[in-house]
Amino acid sequence: MATNWAAFAAVEPELARTVEERFGAFTHHVLATLRRDGAPRTTGLEVRFANGELWLGMMPGSLKALDLRRDPRFALQANPGPGTGMGGGDVRIGGRAVEVDDPGAKGAYVKEVEPPQPFHLFRTELTEVVRTYVEDDAHLVVQVWRPGAPVRTLKRT
Repeated sequence: MATNWAAFAAVEPELARTVEERFGAFTHHVLATLRRDGAPRTTGLEVRFANGELWLGMMPGSLKALDLRRDPRFALQANPGPGTGMGGGDVRIGGRAVEVDDPGAKGAYVKEVEPPQPFHLFRTELTEVVRTYVEDDAHLVVQVWRPGAPVRTLKRT
């Protein structure tokens, strides 16, 4: 089961807002894809939240785009920033990437983002959103959301 960003934000608006803020704090983040041999590949990536979707744009023929065409599963880690302080916590998103070839959708993305041309564009289908943070300097808190279920919160001391 997977869902888009708008559906996630509708059922978990507070967590969605926090995740967007964390991704908005820095330009570059880390995308994990699967290579042809099944090994993980991590690469830098800019992301965009627009029109109820989380978008991944990539240079033509990039290895990460080819990975996603072959196997759409991905994990996306927000840039934690300098030092060890993670204002808002550490956030990551897992799911599947669906390549978008529709000229109307790509045209709307181009108007908003103005990416270098040509490019690959993927919209995401979320299977998991996770936020990890420290509460009161005493507890590690992990919030896990999956489609069809409320956020599950785990605390460790």
